[in-house]
Amino acid sequence: MNKDWHSGHFCCWQCDESLTGQRYVLRDEHPYCIKCYESVFANGCEECNKIIGIDSKDLSYKDKHWHEACFLCNRCRVSLVDKQFGSKVDKIYCGNCYDAQFASRCDGCGEIFRAGTKKMEYKTRQWHEKCFCCVVCKNPIGTKSFIPREQEIYCAGCYEDKFATRCVKCNKIITSGGVTYKNEPWHRDCFTCSNCNNSLAGQRFTSRDDKPYCADCFGELFAKRCTACSKPITGIGGTRFISFEDRHWHNDCFICAGCKTSLVGRGFITDGDDIICPECAKMKLM
Repeated sequence: MNKDWHSGHFCCWQCDESLTGQRYVLRDEHPYCIKCYESVFANGCEECNKIIGIDSKDLSYKDKHWHEACFLCNRCRVSLVDKQFGSKVDKIYCGNCYDAQFASRCDGCGEIFRAGTKKMEYKTRQWHEKCFCCVVCKNPIGTKSFIPREQEIYCAGCYEDKFATRCVKCNKIITSGGVTYKNEPWHRDCFTCSNCNNSLAGQRFTSRDDKPYCADCFGELFAKRCTACSKPITGIGGTRFISFEDRHWHNDCFICAGCKTSLVGRGFITDGDDIICPECAKMKLM
Protein backbone atom coordinates (compact mmCIF):
# COMPACT_ATOMS: atom_id res chain seq x y z
CA MET A 1 0.00 0.00 0.00
CA ASN A 2 1.87 3.03 -1.30
CA LYS A 3 -0.23 5.56 0.51
CA ASP A 4 0.36 7.58 3.67
CA TRP A 5 -2.22 8.72 6.21
CA HIS A 6 -2.15 10.96 9.25
CA SER A 7 -2.88 8.76 12.21
CA GLY A 8 -6.16 10.57 12.69
CA HIS A 9 -7.18 9.95 9.08
CA PHE A 10 -6.35 6.22 8.92
CA CYS A 11 -9.92 4.95 9.21
CA CYS A 12 -12.04 2.02 8.02
CA TRP A 13 -13.38 2.68 4.57
CA GLN A 14 -16.80 1.35 5.64
CA CYS A 15 -17.45 2.57 9.21
CA ASP A 16 -14.86 5.39 9.46
CA GLU A 17 -13.55 4.00 12.75
CA SER A 18 -9.83 4.65 13.32
CA LEU A 19 -7.56 1.78 12.34
CA THR A 20 -4.55 3.12 14.17
CA GLY A 21 -3.13 0.29 16.24
CA GLN A 22 -5.89 -2.06 14.93
CA ARG A 23 -5.84 -5.08 12.61
CA TYR A 24 -7.25 -4.28 9.22
CA VAL A 25 -7.61 -5.71 5.70
CA LEU A 26 -6.92 -3.97 2.41
CA ARG A 27 -9.42 -4.47 -0.38
CA ASP A 28 -9.05 -2.63 -3.69
CA GLU A 29 -6.47 -0.44 -1.91
CA HIS A 30 -9.04 0.54 0.73
CA PRO A 31 -8.54 -0.39 4.38
CA TYR A 32 -11.34 -2.09 6.34
CA CYS A 33 -11.63 -2.98 9.95
CA ILE A 34 -12.03 -6.71 10.56
CA LYS A 35 -15.70 -6.42 11.47
CA CYS A 36 -16.66 -4.47 8.35
CA TYR A 37 -14.53 -6.59 6.05
CA GLU A 38 -16.14 -9.81 7.28
CA SER A 39 -19.60 -8.24 7.15
CA VAL A 40 -19.20 -6.99 3.56
CA PHE A 41 -16.86 -9.45 1.86
CA ALA A 42 -16.58 -12.72 3.82
CA ASN A 43 -18.43 -15.82 2.56
CA GLY A 44 -20.99 -17.76 4.53
CA CYS A 45 -20.32 -21.43 5.32
CA GLU A 46 -22.67 -23.94 3.61
CA GLU A 47 -22.56 -26.23 6.61
CA CYS A 48 -22.96 -23.97 9.67
CA ASN A 49 -24.24 -20.80 7.95
CA LYS A 50 -21.73 -18.70 9.88
CA ILE A 51 -19.32 -16.17 8.39
CA ILE A 52 -15.94 -17.55 7.33
CA GLY A 53 -13.74 -14.95 9.01
CA ILE A 54 -10.28 -13.86 8.01
CA ASP A 55 -8.77 -16.12 10.64
CA SER A 56 -10.43 -19.20 9.10
CA LYS A 57 -9.50 -21.08 5.94
CA ASP A 58 -12.14 -20.68 3.24
CA LEU A 59 -12.63 -23.88 1.20
CA SER A 60 -14.69 -23.39 -1.95
CA TYR A 61 -16.28 -25.65 -4.59
CA LYS A 62 -18.68 -24.56 -7.33
CA ASP A 63 -19.37 -21.14 -5.78
CA LYS A 64 -20.00 -22.67 -2.38
CA HIS A 65 -17.83 -22.13 0.69
CA TRP A 66 -17.05 -23.99 3.90
CA HIS A 67 -14.98 -23.57 7.03
CA GLU A 68 -12.17 -26.11 6.94
CA ALA A 69 -13.73 -27.86 9.94
CA CYS A 70 -17.14 -27.90 8.22
CA PHE A 71 -15.96 -29.42 4.93
CA LEU A 72 -17.44 -32.85 5.71
CA CYS A 73 -19.09 -35.74 3.86
CA ASN A 74 -22.84 -35.25 3.99
CA ARG A 75 -23.33 -38.91 4.87
CA CYS A 76 -20.52 -40.23 7.08
CA ARG A 77 -19.28 -36.80 8.27
CA VAL A 78 -15.62 -37.56 7.61
CA SER A 79 -13.44 -34.55 6.73
CA LEU A 80 -12.98 -34.02 2.99
CA VAL A 81 -9.94 -31.77 3.33
CA ASP A 82 -7.27 -32.94 0.86
CA LYS A 83 -9.42 -35.94 -0.16
CA GLN A 84 -11.33 -36.90 -3.28
CA PHE A 85 -15.03 -36.16 -3.09
CA GLY A 86 -18.10 -35.96 -5.28
CA SER A 87 -21.21 -33.81 -5.28
CA LYS A 88 -24.85 -34.63 -5.89
CA VAL A 89 -27.85 -32.30 -5.58
CA ASP A 90 -25.78 -29.54 -3.92
CA LYS A 91 -24.32 -31.91 -1.34
CA ILE A 92 -20.76 -33.25 -1.06
CA TYR A 93 -19.73 -36.82 -0.30
CA CYS A 94 -16.50 -38.70 0.27
CA GLY A 95 -15.50 -41.09 -2.48
CA ASN A 96 -16.80 -44.20 -0.71
CA CYS A 97 -20.17 -42.71 0.22
CA TYR A 98 -20.65 -41.24 -3.24
CA ASP A 99 -19.94 -44.58 -4.88
CA ALA A 100 -22.17 -46.48 -2.46
CA GLN A 101 -25.10 -44.13 -2.94
CA PHE A 102 -24.90 -42.89 -6.52
CA ALA A 103 -22.42 -44.81 -8.66
CA SER A 104 -23.90 -47.13 -11.32
CA ARG A 105 -23.44 -50.84 -10.69
CA CYS A 106 -22.55 -53.81 -12.87
CA ASP A 107 -25.49 -56.06 -13.80
CA GLY A 108 -23.12 -59.01 -13.56
CA CYS A 109 -21.35 -58.71 -10.19
CA GLY A 110 -23.31 -55.86 -8.58
CA GLU A 111 -20.14 -53.88 -7.86
CA ILE A 112 -19.80 -50.19 -8.75
CA PHE A 113 -17.96 -48.80 -11.75
CA ARG A 114 -14.83 -47.06 -10.51
CA ALA A 115 -13.49 -44.04 -12.34
CA GLY A 116 -11.77 -45.07 -15.56
CA THR A 117 -13.33 -48.55 -15.59
CA LYS A 118 -14.36 -49.77 -19.05
CA LYS A 119 -18.10 -50.28 -19.22
CA MET A 120 -20.00 -52.60 -21.60
CA GLU A 121 -23.56 -51.46 -22.23
CA TYR A 122 -26.62 -52.99 -23.89
CA LYS A 123 -29.95 -51.16 -23.82
CA THR A 124 -30.49 -50.23 -20.14
CA ARG A 125 -27.96 -52.72 -18.75
CA GLN A 126 -24.23 -52.38 -18.12
CA TRP A 127 -21.34 -54.64 -17.14
CA HIS A 128 -17.66 -54.57 -16.27
CA GLU A 129 -15.71 -55.86 -19.26
CA LYS A 130 -14.79 -59.05 -17.36
CA CYS A 131 -18.41 -59.56 -16.26
CA PHE A 132 -19.88 -59.27 -19.76
CA CYS A 133 -19.64 -62.98 -20.52
CA CYS A 134 -21.73 -65.85 -21.85
CA VAL A 135 -24.03 -67.34 -19.19
CA VAL A 136 -23.16 -70.87 -20.38
CA CYS A 137 -19.44 -71.02 -21.22
CA LYS A 138 -18.47 -67.98 -19.09
CA ASN A 139 -16.13 -66.69 -21.80
CA PRO A 140 -15.99 -62.87 -22.11
CA ILE A 141 -18.08 -61.57 -25.00
CA GLY A 142 -15.79 -58.61 -25.71
CA THR A 143 -16.54 -57.30 -29.19
CA LYS A 144 -17.92 -60.64 -30.46
CA SER A 145 -21.58 -61.08 -31.43
CA PHE A 146 -24.02 -62.16 -28.71
CA ILE A 147 -27.69 -62.98 -28.30
CA PRO A 148 -29.78 -61.76 -25.32
CA ARG A 149 -32.56 -64.03 -24.05
CA GLU A 150 -34.69 -63.48 -20.93
CA GLN A 151 -32.15 -61.29 -19.12
CA GLU A 152 -29.28 -63.64 -19.98
CA ILE A 153 -26.46 -63.11 -22.47
CA TYR A 154 -25.24 -65.92 -24.74
CA CYS A 155 -22.35 -66.14 -27.15
CA ALA A 156 -23.45 -67.19 -30.64
CA GLY A 157 -22.11 -70.73 -30.26
CA CYS A 158 -23.79 -71.46 -26.91
CA TYR A 159 -27.06 -69.91 -28.05
CA GLU A 160 -27.16 -72.19 -31.10
CA ASP A 161 -26.31 -75.24 -29.00
CA LYS A 162 -29.08 -74.49 -26.52
CA PHE A 163 -31.88 -72.90 -28.53
CA ALA A 164 -31.33 -73.31 -32.27
CA THR A 165 -33.74 -75.54 -34.22
CA ARG A 166 -32.27 -78.97 -34.89
CA CYS A 167 -33.18 -81.52 -37.51
CA VAL A 168 -34.95 -84.56 -36.00
CA LYS A 169 -33.08 -86.87 -38.37
CA CYS A 170 -29.42 -85.72 -38.13
CA ASN A 171 -29.69 -83.55 -34.97
CA LYS A 172 -27.68 -80.78 -36.65
CA ILE A 173 -28.72 -77.10 -36.54
CA ILE A 174 -31.05 -75.88 -39.27
CA THR A 175 -29.56 -72.54 -40.27
CA SER A 176 -31.94 -71.73 -43.13
CA GLY A 177 -34.93 -73.20 -44.94
CA GLY A 178 -35.98 -76.53 -43.56
CA VAL A 179 -39.21 -78.54 -43.63
CA THR A 180 -41.78 -79.11 -40.90
CA TYR A 181 -43.49 -82.50 -40.77
CA LYS A 182 -45.76 -83.49 -37.90
CA ASN A 183 -44.62 -80.35 -36.05
CA GLU A 184 -40.98 -81.45 -36.22
CA PRO A 185 -38.16 -79.73 -38.13
CA TRP A 186 -36.08 -81.36 -40.86
CA HIS A 187 -33.33 -80.24 -43.21
CA ARG A 188 -34.71 -80.33 -46.72
CA ASP A 189 -31.98 -82.82 -47.64
CA CYS A 190 -32.86 -85.00 -44.64
CA PHE A 191 -36.59 -85.14 -45.39
CA THR A 192 -36.51 -88.18 -47.64
CA CYS A 193 -38.67 -91.18 -48.46
CA SER A 194 -38.24 -93.90 -45.86
CA ASN A 195 -37.92 -96.47 -48.63
CA CYS A 196 -36.01 -94.99 -51.58
CA ASN A 197 -34.35 -92.01 -49.78
CA ASN A 198 -35.35 -89.56 -52.52
CA SER A 199 -36.04 -86.04 -51.27
CA LEU A 200 -39.67 -85.31 -50.41
CA ALA A 201 -39.22 -81.50 -50.18
CA GLY A 202 -41.75 -79.98 -52.55
CA GLN A 203 -43.02 -83.43 -53.59
CA ARG A 204 -46.25 -85.33 -52.98
CA PHE A 205 -45.88 -87.80 -50.14
CA THR A 206 -47.85 -89.66 -47.51
CA SER A 207 -47.01 -91.51 -44.32
CA ARG A 208 -47.42 -94.85 -42.64
CA ASP A 209 -46.47 -95.58 -39.01
CA ASP A 210 -45.24 -91.94 -38.80
CA LYS A 211 -42.71 -92.52 -41.58
CA PRO A 212 -42.90 -90.46 -44.79
CA TYR A 213 -42.99 -92.15 -48.21
CA CYS A 214 -43.02 -90.80 -51.73
CA ALA A 215 -46.15 -91.58 -53.73
CA ASP A 216 -44.50 -94.28 -55.78
CA CYS A 217 -43.02 -96.18 -52.83
CA PHE A 218 -46.17 -95.89 -50.76
CA GLY A 219 -48.20 -97.30 -53.64
CA GLU A 220 -45.81 -100.17 -54.22
CA LEU A 221 -45.52 -101.07 -50.55
CA PHE A 222 -48.91 -100.40 -49.01
CA ALA A 223 -51.64 -99.27 -51.41
CA LYS A 224 -54.58 -101.30 -52.66
CA ARG A 225 -54.24 -102.37 -56.28
CA CYS A 226 -56.72 -101.78 -59.00
CA THR A 227 -58.45 -104.97 -60.14
CA ALA A 228 -58.49 -103.68 -63.72
CA CYS A 229 -54.96 -102.24 -64.25
CA SER A 230 -53.10 -103.77 -61.26
CA LYS A 231 -51.55 -100.37 -60.45
CA PRO A 232 -51.63 -99.06 -56.88
CA ILE A 233 -54.50 -96.88 -55.73
CA THR A 234 -52.69 -94.31 -53.56
CA GLY A 235 -55.41 -91.79 -52.87
CA ILE A 236 -52.69 -89.07 -53.05
CA GLY A 237 -53.79 -85.85 -54.67
CA GLY A 238 -57.48 -86.67 -54.30
CA THR A 239 -57.55 -89.86 -56.41
CA ARG A 240 -60.94 -91.53 -56.01
CA PHE A 241 -61.60 -95.24 -56.16
CA ILE A 242 -64.41 -97.82 -56.03
CA SER A 243 -64.49 -100.84 -53.71
CA PHE A 244 -66.74 -103.85 -54.02
CA GLU A 245 -66.38 -106.86 -51.78
CA ASP A 246 -62.61 -107.47 -51.73
CA ARG A 247 -61.88 -105.79 -55.07
CA HIS A 248 -60.91 -102.17 -55.85
CA TRP A 249 -60.79 -99.99 -58.96
CA HIS A 250 -59.55 -96.56 -59.92
CA ASN A 251 -62.53 -94.42 -60.88
CA ASP A 252 -61.30 -94.37 -64.48
CA CYS A 253 -60.87 -98.16 -64.49
CA PHE A 254 -64.35 -98.93 -63.18
CA ILE A 255 -65.89 -99.65 -66.60
CA CYS A 256 -68.09 -102.27 -68.20
CA ALA A 257 -66.06 -105.21 -69.52
CA GLY A 258 -68.31 -105.30 -72.57
CA CYS A 259 -69.03 -101.77 -73.80
CA LYS A 260 -66.26 -100.03 -71.82
CA THR A 261 -68.61 -97.32 -70.50
CA SER A 262 -68.03 -95.96 -67.01
CA LEU A 263 -70.00 -97.65 -64.25
CA VAL A 264 -69.28 -94.91 -61.65
CA GLY A 265 -72.59 -94.00 -60.06
CA ARG A 266 -74.47 -96.68 -62.02
CA GLY A 267 -75.73 -100.14 -61.32
CA PHE A 268 -73.57 -103.06 -62.45
CA ILE A 269 -73.55 -106.83 -62.50
CA THR A 270 -70.64 -109.18 -61.78
CA ASP A 271 -69.79 -111.69 -64.44
CA GLY A 272 -67.07 -113.90 -63.01
CA ASP A 273 -64.08 -111.64 -62.60
CA ASP A 274 -65.68 -108.96 -64.80
CA ILE A 275 -68.22 -106.25 -64.11
CA ILE A 276 -70.74 -105.31 -66.76
CA CYS A 277 -73.49 -102.79 -67.18
CA PRO A 278 -77.15 -103.93 -67.11
CA GLU A 279 -77.46 -103.48 -70.90
CA CYS A 280 -74.51 -105.75 -71.61
CA ALA A 281 -75.88 -108.26 -69.08
CA LYS A 282 -79.18 -108.38 -71.00
CA MET A 283 -77.29 -108.90 -74.24
CA LYS A 284 -75.48 -111.89 -72.75
CA LEU A 285 -78.76 -113.45 -71.67
CA MET A 286 -80.35 -113.20 -75.11
